[in-house]
Amino acid sequence: MTIKGRSSIKFLAAGIIYAVFAGHLYWPYFKSFDRWQYLLVVNVCLASLGCYVLSRRWVAGFIESFFAGAVYGFGPFMLGLAKFHPTAGLLAASIPWLFCPAAFGFKEKWRWLRIPLVALPFLAIVVFFQVSAHYRLFVVSTQARLHMSDLTGLLAPLIAAKQNITLIGFYHIPTAALVMGISMLLAARRLSVIVIIVVGTTLAFCGSFFEVSPVIWLAVPVLCCSVLIGAGMQGLASAGYADRGWVLATAAMMAALAIVTLLLATKYFQTFLGLGAGYARLFTEAGKMYVLGAIVAAIIFFMIRAKLRMRLLRQLVLCAAMAVDIFIGARYIVDRIL
Repeated sequence: MTIKGRSSIKFLAAGIIYAVFAGHLYWPYFKSFDRWQYLLVVNVCLASLGCYVLSRRWVAGFIESFFAGAVYGFGPFMLGLAKFHPTAGLLAASIPWLFCPAAFGFKEKWRWLRIPLVALPFLAIVVFFQVSAHYRLFVVSTQARLHMSDLTGLLAPLIAAKQNITLIGFYHIPTAALVMGISMLLAARRLSVIVIIVVGTTLAFCGSFFEVSPVIWLAVPVLCCSVLIGAGMQGLASAGYADRGWVLATAAMMAALAIVTLLLATKYFQTFLGLGAGYARLFTEAGKMYVLGAIVAAIIFFMIRAKLRMRLLRQLVLCAAMAVDIFIGARYIVDRIL
């Protein structure tokens, strides 16, 4: 079978799995959906597939690219957009596809054309909101922007969902892969990607202009970080003896996050009349996931220290932990919002 044929089969397989999972998440709510809300299912599938395709530019493994797509399409940010008009999610789902021309086009002679093509997703966001305003379709409030208090979602996304604040960041286990992916990004000195992440994050904190809701700019850094998570998974699965320091640092960070969340859980359990018990349980669950992430990273570290490659076993451990985290987190967020 040709390379193109294998790629098509992998693309189809990823699409089917995304669609099945999306159907599972939203199936209990189909009876109460209006015609617009069916877009929610389409949005998460398109977003996941778009990130999967985009990640193939830098991530060689199918499994890693598949999880990169799942982290974006079924992540807190994408699912959290269900609070707004469904077309907001459709816009976010189009962002990875709009980055594809810059990522895959003009590899040789016309490489400089990638620079203006990178602006395509940013331009599409502005045009979308201008057209929406013209037709009196206010997809997302222009007052919805990122605040410092929303950064709670970086540590415990399920707490952010319970508080009904802007959902940012990722689930717990993917943080380990993100740490590894960021270290690989810095080591490779991919300044263009860093600039894109910084610009998107800065715009999310700024006020509205051209009728654009600042919160939608978060789609750009979240997408970039999702691809980094795929790259980080590949890095953890392939890391050699020389990379053991980065893997140990990843395990240490996950352990630190576990300690912080469990301490916060203890604090909430001690509140007057148990009023914080709900938050305490969620912080406890977050702590358990971070502990699991620390254990996974530690297992990989000791395998590397013993100079055992065993790439398939590493992938199995990583994928199992990631799948459990995404399944539980996505189920909770959808139930909370709908």
